[in-house]
Amino acid sequence: MQNKTCIIISGPTASGKTATAIELAQYFKTEIISADSRQCFKELNIGVAKPTPIELQTVPHHFINSHSIHQHISAADFEKYALETVDIIFKKNDIVIMAGGTGLYINAFVQGMDMIPEIDPLLRTNISNEYERSGIDGLTSQLKQEDPLFAEKGEMQNPQRMMRALEVIRSTGKSILNFQKKSTKKRDFNIVQLGLEIEREVLYRRINQRVEHMMAAGLLEEARALYSSRHLNALQTVGYREVFDYLDGKIDLMKAVELIQQNTRHYAKRQLTWFKKSTDINWVQSADILNTVEAML
Repeated sequence: MQNKTCIIISGPTASGKTATAIELAQYFKTEIISADSRQCFKELNIGVAKPTPIELQTVPHHFINSHSIHQHISAADFEKYALETVDIIFKKNDIVIMAGGTGLYINAFVQGMDMIPEIDPLLRTNISNEYERSGIDGLTSQLKQEDPLFAEKGEMQNPQRMMRALEVIRSTGKSILNFQKKSTKKRDFNIVQLGLEIEREVLYRRINQRVEHMMAAGLLEEARALYSSRHLNALQTVGYREVFDYLDGKIDLMKAVELIQQNTRHYAKRQLTWFKKSTDINWVQSADILNTVEAML
């Protein structure tokens, strides 16, 4: 199967991954696997910048609207899902496109992960309740004490990742980072990794505008409809968290919008830091993507 190739498009939020992936998928007459840890949830739409219904009809997408917010999805789950999906697509096409900004998921697909034992649902609930009571500062304090490795190297601004790390350390006695493969699993297909290069000023302007468009499209109403589920891991994320604070009366709506923009910019910066560490990613302008891919295949 070595003539089969998965082209991975990564980069920060709002860098143009969706449009680029669709362009490539149409060119190669193939399908897209999303590598986004939020767009897989069918209940979330506006706040996760999901592809539009027209975009989803243009090219077959996988790992979008595939799960419920009541399900717990891990990087290992994504690895299994994505490997099964590429296998199916490769029966029809030599090329598969993957696109997304969740670096941990992409790493799991490219390098593999050791399976993490099942987590006791009661433990998961207790940690979620801890977060409800003490917020991200409480998670930070607990991780520094219980899992200093994750506290040093993990995503310490992402409550879902932080709660997951606490689940694993308390359940197994080992840091979740120790379950990431030290040596890359050999895949029986080729992998080409591309990162979308974009000027910081342009990216931040796009992020600010996207948040304004989200509010105009009804993010407040979407968050209000999801309010009763705000304790779930899937909703511990930028966009919903700030609107929930507004609905709780902690901040006004203008402040909520400003915080979404600010926290999304911070998230994009962390994504760039993550992806720039990889020596396997070739950084390109979106306009050059087809020429670059053709030259690499």
